[in-house]
Amino acid sequence: MNEAQTEFIEIHQLQVGMYIELELGWMSHPFPKSSFKVTSNKQIAVIQGLGLKRVRYLPEKSDLTDDLSGAEAYESVPFSNENGVAESELTKAEADERRAVKKRRELLSAQQREMAVCERRFGEAIRQYKLVVEHVNSKPLAVMAQCLGLVNTFVDEMLGEGESAIRLLSDGMGDKASMHPVNVTIISLLLGKSLGLTKSDMVDLGMAAFLHDIGKSQLPGRVRWLEDNFSSAEYKLYQEHVGQSVAIGKGMALTAGALQAIAQHHELIDGSGFPTRLKGDSLSMPAKILSLVNRYENLCNPSRPAAAITPHEALSLIFAQLKTRFDGGALSAFIRMMGVYPPGSVVQLVDERYAIVVSVNSSRPLKPRVVVYDPSVSRHEALILDLEKISNIGIRRSLKPAGLPKDAMDYLSPRLRVCYFFESIIEPPFSGVNQ
Repeated sequence: MNEAQTEFIEIHQLQVGMYIELELGWMSHPFPKSSFKVTSNKQIAVIQGLGLKRVRYLPEKSDLTDDLSGAEAYESVPFSNENGVAESELTKAEADERRAVKKRRELLSAQQREMAVCERRFGEAIRQYKLVVEHVNSKPLAVMAQCLGLVNTFVDEMLGEGESAIRLLSDGMGDKASMHPVNVTIISLLLGKSLGLTKSDMVDLGMAAFLHDIGKSQLPGRVRWLEDNFSSAEYKLYQEHVGQSVAIGKGMALTAGALQAIAQHHELIDGSGFPTRLKGDSLSMPAKILSLVNRYENLCNPSRPAAAITPHEALSLIFAQLKTRFDGGALSAFIRMMGVYPPGSVVQLVDERYAIVVSVNSSRPLKPRVVVYDPSVSRHEALILDLEKISNIGIRRSLKPAGLPKDAMDYLSPRLRVCYFFESIIEPPFSGVNQ
């Protein structure tokens, strides 16, 4: 919405005919939408009872000349029969509308709860990683037990009943130093599951992914993240984080499998990696997974955000230019799991609408879930649209965020940093309502 076309008015200035936008979530007001024209004094009374001091007013959409004071639009009636309006007193269209709004409200509430759970758990993992960095030298065994508890929880959930969906989280979930190992852990474990790793190998993979960069805490800050302009001395110093991570892992009494994956997480199957230029089957499968996911995550979330590429571009670049560096089986499984348009990809649908991919079922990735740019619905109230359940809508192409119109860019808010988590799915919960 264009800020230049709106203004704020005090709550007592509300009049019938004004087009307003309530800057509240769905659960905080009784209206079907947050943006609408005020059509009755009863609506004004309801709005004034919400506790707001002012509301956003859109003059261009308003019509203060109409005599609408006697109109009682359906928006003015809350959507439960506790208000004394019996279902039988409504017309069929009104009853259907009320049920549709109630259903949409329930879906939105469930969607917000599930996202909040993912973001809370991602945040907890970030906080745990920061505690690892702080205490690993003084309490290595205690830190190891805490890490193992976290990884076992993830593995048990992923190997449990139901499929797993990869969720895109809000931007700003953490700094790169702590966000990176959590992202790599989540995606590595999901890939390990898709490749059929045993539980013990999954745990080794999870521990290695969570701790693969722990040695960077021992390096000078300027060389903790690889840059293209590193001198040979800086590049050599950067490479030392692998050995430092292994040494810390040994102090934590990590398993041989976890230590091997940490030691090999920058090795590549064509022998161009470091520190020992291993090739092919000299790498363990957890190491092959970790090497691939680590590269993908660094492409999406480089140390300089301006150098980031979209998840779709990162996947395409790895497949088109770097595939000889990674295990073929792991790469194929990774592409199948993430889909052509991984979470975080900005896309245009076949009906020309713009959207952002926010969730991919790792077992059925060709039809992801998206949030669609719809200026008639507040972005805070946009439902996830499940393309798997809508046969006539698909994705036409991927876009760079800069290619979006400004209004669509503001609405979809492409992430500067891509954060992932997972959730178990028995049945896809959102099919899209009124989209």
